[in-house]
Amino acid sequence: MIATHNPGKLAELRELLAPYGIAAQSAGELGLSEPKETGKTFAANARIKAMAAAKATDRPAFADDSGLVVDALGGEPGIHSARWAGPDKDFRFAMNRIQTRLIERGARNAEQRRAHFIAALCLAWPDGHVEQFEGRVDGVAAWPPRGDQGFGYDPLFLPDGFDRTFGQMSAEEKHGLPPKGKGLSHRARAFMKLADACLRSA
Repeated sequence: MIATHNPGKLAELRELLAPYGIAAQSAGELGLSEPKETGKTFAANARIKAMAAAKATDRPAFADDSGLVVDALGGEPGIHSARWAGPDKDFRFAMNRIQTRLIERGARNAEQRRAHFIAALCLAWPDGHVEQFEGRVDGVAAWPPRGDQGFGYDPLFLPDGFDRTFGQMSAEEKHGLPPKGKGLSHRARAFMKLADACLRSA
């Protein structure tokens, strides 16, 4: 089980699981309700989602909670990254909101616009056992947003050492796993830790 209703996130997680011969259904595909994310951290919210899906299906469940943390905004949007996009999941609106707040704070150059993505992954079993892992990638909240690949805030995020945003990178460039990819994204970095601990290559 992949405990998500987000099609972009589902596609990435399935691509990460594929080399291990693991096929998965999603909470959205099964019509499961989304639990309230009442945690104060990414890890806590990932745990809530994974445990809810594991209990509802009596199968191991895999959940991600991730978001963009902008230093000049005091860590916002952080765990509220999806909520900033509103009920219609309008991330263009959310990116404009970030830009407006950064300009209000005088954050115009790259050093003033430092940001990072965090992904917390949780693997939960129906008996209550859980394993949790976290990945992070640092960069800059670029403007204007560039690219139409990926999802969410990807067009806004320019990772350190690159001249293209996540929105301009192919799936393999962004979250492809070694040896083909570099495991660049926050989600890939968290997943590599999870795979080392819990999965065996097919």
